[in-house]
Amino acid sequence: MSYDVDRDFAAFNETLRQDAPDFFAGDAPVFVARAPGRLDVMGGIGDYSGCLVAEMPIAPAALVGAQRDNGDSVRVRSANAAAESLTPEVALPVEAFVNPVSLHKRLLDGPAQERWAGYAAGCLALLRAEGLIPRNASARLFVHSTVPLGAGVSSSAAVEVASMRALCAAFGITLDGLMLARLCQRVENEVMDAPCGIMDQVTSALGEEGRLLALLCQPYQVQDTVELPSGWSVFGIDSAVKHAVGGSAYTKVRVAAFMGYKMLADRAGSGFGGYLCNVSPDEYRGLMPDGLPETMSGAVFLGAHGGIFDTVTTVSPAETYSVRAATEHAIYEHVRVQRFLESVKDGIGEAMEITGEQMYAAHASYSACGLGAEETDLLVELARAQSGSVAGAKISGGGSGGTVVFLVRAEDEERVAQTVADEYARRTGNTPRIIRGTSPGAFATEVRQV
Repeated sequence: MSYDVDRDFAAFNETLRQDAPDFFAGDAPVFVARAPGRLDVMGGIGDYSGCLVAEMPIAPAALVGAQRDNGDSVRVRSANAAAESLTPEVALPVEAFVNPVSLHKRLLDGPAQERWAGYAAGCLALLRAEGLIPRNASARLFVHSTVPLGAGVSSSAAVEVASMRALCAAFGITLDGLMLARLCQRVENEVMDAPCGIMDQVTSALGEEGRLLALLCQPYQVQDTVELPSGWSVFGIDSAVKHAVGGSAYTKVRVAAFMGYKMLADRAGSGFGGYLCNVSPDEYRGLMPDGLPETMSGAVFLGAHGGIFDTVTTVSPAETYSVRAATEHAIYEHVRVQRFLESVKDGIGEAMEITGEQMYAAHASYSACGLGAEETDLLVELARAQSGSVAGAKISGGGSGGTVVFLVRAEDEERVAQTVADEYARRTGNTPRIIRGTSPGAFATEVRQV
């Protein structure tokens, strides 16, 4: 049965009516767009290194209503903010939207509880910066999202994609899915200072219900959408340990991967087509028979190699980086995802065992990089205990908490989800959230006018 997006729009309308019936002015149309979160089934933090990834859009989604405005501020309101101890409504002066950097500074200078508004308002800043809307353009944005925050399922990307689509409709702009996703990634990088790759935004925009999106992040090539084998499904369990893509652990691992990439490029005299994931395991072993250094200080690296190729992070001389683990994760994850997708397409017998092996290996590699957590390790351990029903499991997205993805026999999904969640709660005291169901990406659902 196809996902019923009408229920989401009805819930948005009811939430708007109850939460802020007078938020929008009565003399201009309001355009509402929907965009789902995603489960990172394979690939994860390899996206910024050019990895092939396999992503599944989920049922929870963000809906954003946008209305053009002639006021002196951009107003953003969230029906969910108060529950997260955030300011429900934020007004940002239009002069802060001169460019993404000026909006970033305004958000940093303001209260921390208001910074969430940048995920929605940042879309207006990017549209202005690209010359797609007038320089003095203003808007009102109302956000209603069921995608859990800090769970590693792309709550921010869902808000960005929905906001960008709604604003495009309000201003009469047409963007294709990849261009829109790229602008949304820039909101993360330039406005919110979160050094994410692009897989979340592309999946939220172009994912297909019930199918894995196979995306080669060089920079964003949709290679295929892959149906899970008959009788298999994926779901997630949120550990209730919040992660942040803008957090120090994620950023350090990204920097470390780019350090390793620069060292390999210097050794080979080649940029490998612009992406670390284009270094094959054999090439890596040939260039570095003893492997890269396990750790290296930023100061030593800068003295020897001068800097990294990344445009959104820099090497700190005072930090020590786990160069080997971060670099090897990118190189070997690219191969793991290829094997995973080949096995999913096969879908019988030993093939599903191979998919599980790739997921478990990916999870272990996250921990080696320093992006694991005791709680997500426990969820994977509990998945292994259900081996007759579970093919594999791994941490989702940026790591350091968040959600674990399970690949299971569909007939056992409900039982496995509840059994694992109950045991996890008993052993940790955390209340986990089960994330089940899939839904269409933003571009499969028309923007609606209300």
